[in-house]
Parts: sequence; C-alpha cells; structure tokens
Amino acid sequence: MRKKIVAGNWKMNTNLQDGIYLASSINNKLLAETGIDEIGVVIAPPFTHLIAISKVINNDRICLTAQNCATESKGAYTGEVSAEMLKSVGVKAVIIGHSERREYYKECSEVLNKKVKQVLANDMKTIFCCGEKLDQRKAENHFEVIKNQLEEVVFKLSENEFDKIIIAYEPIWAIGTGVTASSDQAQEMHAYIRKLIAENFNNTIAENTTILYGGSCKPSNSVELFAKADVDGGLIGGASLKANDFLEIIKSY
Repeated sequence: MRKKIVAGNWKMNTNLQDGIYLASSINNKLLAETGIDEIGVVIAPPFTHLIAISKVINNDRICLTAQNCATESKGAYTGEVSAEMLKSVGVKAVIIGHSERREYYKECSEVLNKKVKQVLANDMKTIFCCGEKLDQRKAENHFEVIKNQLEEVVFKLSENEFDKIIIAYEPIWAIGTGVTASSDQAQEMHAYIRKLIAENFNNTIAENTTILYGGSCKPSNSVELFAKADVDGGLIGGASLKANDFLEIIKSY
C-alpha cells in the first residue's frame, strides 16, 4: 500500500531560532500522539536551518527535506547548494519543480531534469511538483499541462529511479490565494496522474506512487481532501508554519 504523507514546505519563512522552535514543537507534538504512526511526516525548512533542525527532531519519524538543490554536483557555482551537501547534513528528500521555482526563477524542464538526477544520484527521494495556472485551467488545458510536465522530467526515468519519486499536484491558482481546489477537482487530477503513471510504467507502480495535493490545504479542508481515493496527503505551505495546524492536518487521517 502506498505511503500517506503530510509534508510541510516552510518556504522562505522563520529565522533560525524560530525555525528550531517550530521544528521542536512539531516533533514533540507528533511523538505525543498515538494512532498516526503510519503517516509519513516531512518538513522542509530553509537551507540555513537544516543542520540545527536535524539535531532536534526524531529523524526516524520526520523526514528532513530541502526545498531545492543545484543542477551540478560541485564546482564554481557561487551561492548554490549541491544534493551531496544536503545529504551530508541529514536531508532525505528534496522538493523539485515547485511552481514558485518555475515562475520566479524560470526553471524549465531541462533544469529540473538535472536536479532530479542529482537527487537520485545521492540516493534521496524527490518530491516532484506539477501544476497549472488559472488561465490554463479556464482554457481547459490543465490535463495537457500536467501531462507535459511529467513527460518532460519524471517519465524519462527508469522504473527503479521513479520508485524514489513522490508527485505533488499543486494547482498554481490555489497556492497562497486562500482558494482551494475542490476535493472533486483534486481527485480528478490525482486519478489522471495515476493513470498517466500506469500508461508510462505499469499499474503496480501507479498504485504504489504517493500523490500529494498542494494548494491552500489546511485543517478545515484536509479531512475532505484526504478522504479522496487518489489523494495520498498534502504538500502544506502556510499551515505548516503553525505546529498545531500542521498536527491537525496530519491527524486528518
């Protein structure tokens, strides 16, 4: 059975002290709960926090994840952080292809391919994001957009490589806007993604692939979203910055 996961993407929020406090709070609340041991928990703090946070969380229970990585393994790339560097401080997964990286930093599929390869070469998991803009959905091109984003990157991988991929569907029009895709809209797209995976690989791989929903997921709507057959959890933004809210989302299962 595929893993149910709730992942917190902190984005560019919290200073180091506040980040340590938040991570400690999430860790302590999580370990005090019963009945949710089967739910995978991910937190993705800023680069500057990773080493310190790795020391205050139970790394067997919480998957420490990075929000990005470099396209290259090493060299004269001022300001970049390699996948190997991330692994060396305890990172187990990396978010690649988030809509904010695509939009603000013009990361194309060629760039994303290189980043995914770097993550896989260091034996870490990839949370690969895909999603459509509002005008693309209004034009009813959203299925084609998602298909292209997957085909241009993760569907180029071997079956063994794809085994380390977690998909996160994030309708861009629902990120940080307060607007959420309805549970039916989320289910429709997640089922479509799973169908594409089956067509490109096989039914077993499709059934075993975790597909997360990202886009204004919060305690008030997580139960309804997670109840859908093909929604395997969430990639949480703002609500992951409050320990109580994040825990309530995890408890939605």
